[in-house]
Amino acid sequence: MCNLYSMTSNPQAIRAIAKVLEDRTGNLQPLPEIYPNTMAPIVRNDENGRELVMARWGMPTPPGYLKGHKVDRGVTNIRNPGSVWWKRWEGVAHRCLVPLTAFSEPERLPDGKSRPVWFARSDGEPLAFFAGIWCRWTSVRKLADGETTDDLFGFLTTDANREVGAIHPKAMPVILTQPDELDVWMNAPVAEALRLQRPLPNGLLVRVEVLRSLE
Repeated sequence: MCNLYSMTSNPQAIRAIAKVLEDRTGNLQPLPEIYPNTMAPIVRNDENGRELVMARWGMPTPPGYLKGHKVDRGVTNIRNPGSVWWKRWEGVAHRCLVPLTAFSEPERLPDGKSRPVWFARSDGEPLAFFAGIWCRWTSVRKLADGETTDDLFGFLTTDANREVGAIHPKAMPVILTQPDELDVWMNAPVAEALRLQRPLPNGLLVRVEVLRSLE
């Protein structure tokens, strides 16, 4: 499960590759470590075209999992978008692209501890996108803040490819790298869009030991 990623590319690159018409993020700074329940940029459909906005990472948790909890910290990774809970957000109005430059999976060490292992594109291109969904939801995300209404997002996962599977065999995020994939995810009917829920081909990711600032 990916619970940490990085977005250090510049907003101009995001706007150009994702065909963004309106940037509402303000002065977007590099985000070398993005954790669950924090703010990050997403690209979503608007009535006038695609817009780049900030949203909180973590979709609403299904109510059955919130019993006894005062706070909903959200669901970051979505494996079954066709389930009853997630299906309401399958249309193009709720799809989004989540820009990233690297993502991590936890590696279990012999002493029982874990450390993040980072992956980036192997072709030298810095920017990729998670296939995401978003919604506007009222809940208690932080106890100190009480009930708030937030734009929330998460992204799909799928089977792990060779590189990620060596560290985390069960799953990896759905990553889009080609312009036509971005358009399909943002515009296509559900059945066609969900065909993108597949592992990135072997060899297209490389393990990076040190995060680098990517333009």
